[in-house]
Amino acid sequence: AISDKFRRDNGLEYTPDQTVVSTGAKQCLANIMLALLNPGDEVIVPTPYWVSYAAQVQLAGAHLVPIDAGLEQDFLISPGDLETAITPKTRMFLFSSPCNPTGSIYSAKQLESLVEVFHRHPNIIIVSDEIYEYINFFEKHVSIGSFPGMIDRTITVNGLSKGFAMTGWRLGYMGAPLWAAKACTKMQGQFTSGTNSIAQRAAITAINGPLDTTLGMRDAFLDRRNKLIDWLSGIEGLELNHPGGAFYLFPRVRALFGKRYKGTLIDNADTLCLAMLEHAHVSPVTGAAFGAPDYIRISYATGLPNLREAANRIRAFIAELK
Repeated sequence: AISDKFRRDNGLEYTPDQTVVSTGAKQCLANIMLALLNPGDEVIVPTPYWVSYAAQVQLAGAHLVPIDAGLEQDFLISPGDLETAITPKTRMFLFSSPCNPTGSIYSAKQLESLVEVFHRHPNIIIVSDEIYEYINFFEKHVSIGSFPGMIDRTITVNGLSKGFAMTGWRLGYMGAPLWAAKACTKMQGQFTSGTNSIAQRAAITAINGPLDTTLGMRDAFLDRRNKLIDWLSGIEGLELNHPGGAFYLFPRVRALFGKRYKGTLIDNADTLCLAMLEHAHVSPVTGAAFGAPDYIRISYATGLPNLREAANRIRAFIAELK
């Protein structure tokens, strides 16, 4: 079913023996890092990045090489950024599109420009985290492995938690060159063996079934995104973009640093998030966890009434900063 899905939706030819099924996409990523990285290897990661990337690279003894991409770039790196970051020690390029935490998406044209760089550096493995594939608001998802010359060096990671709301079922999967798939299977065999058979049967139904419910969920997320941006717009100190997918806003909040809330100094995103939690009972996540300390992440994976109330509380909280 996974092999058929890759072919049908992504234009990727991964045979069944090139796929690995794991207890979540997170385990797929951990398998990859532990199986393929050696101490001293460098892994290029666009920043902001999902929180576990850095820790998994570190666990493998490798070094994370971040490429900062801020709000003005819509959190997307350029080919020049990538070329500059590559060294003889570069082993891997790891990214997500749509991205957690920013919701930013690499278009086909942008991916093609990155592929041109990779063609000049044939020893780099590309790991493409596509867990938010179906939560893409404006264009068809494009997999970097579908470009000419890329399938034999790309590992495509996906799962059921986002597009099918099956987070607790713990089922992720990857398609990879055969040698990499075998290495990850060996690694996983010493940790969990595999995911439970009930989740696997449910995943077959999800992957083979129509996407009507998934697309309806995507449309609901877009409506929430638009409304939440409207409700947060105009709040002094919050700088927003319009993400193309996932279910997060990632506002820059640097202008709020140095202010105080009733005597509490807001000196960074960590203290801002803690103060919001304690006083406004809203729980954003510090951007420092994603390698972007001037930002916070706000999830809109909840209903509109909750989002409206949260926006009101954020507005009232920030208005109290002096």
